[in-house]
Amino acid sequence: MFKVIRFTFAEKELAEKACAIRKKVFVEEQGVDASLEYDHEEEASHYLLFLGKKPIATARWRETGQGIKLERFAMLPQFRNRGFGEIILKEVLKDATSQGKQVYLHSQLKAVPFYERNGFVKEGKMFTEAGIEHFLMKYASPGD
Repeated sequence: MFKVIRFTFAEKELAEKACAIRKKVFVEEQGVDASLEYDHEEEASHYLLFLGKKPIATARWRETGQGIKLERFAMLPQFRNRGFGEIILKEVLKDATSQGKQVYLHSQLKAVPFYERNGFVKEGKMFTEAGIEHFLMKYASPGD
């Protein structure tokens, strides 16, 4: 019924599907400037979650000076709050945690409870990124 596919941005057909989801969620729904949305594409590992043949969510991770940063989690509105977010997050975490570095993300304020339920801990004060309130959150590996 559902599957998660990992791909590189060079795989144009998959990249276009991911960008279409990101455009709908970040640019159209949340008002993020499109020039801020598309960066570091070639260096990131990208993911698409399919429900049947329909791509419904996307995410990526990339290595930074601070560790492994999870980014660009976007779910089409009609599929939210149905457990699909955890499916794609767990697949991304499998790969990201295998790198042996700190895994972190910048969570939009409204997504903080979701990430807390999935092993992330808030650090520091709220900040604004792309006009949206965020918290730095770090993944606490099981057993930490």
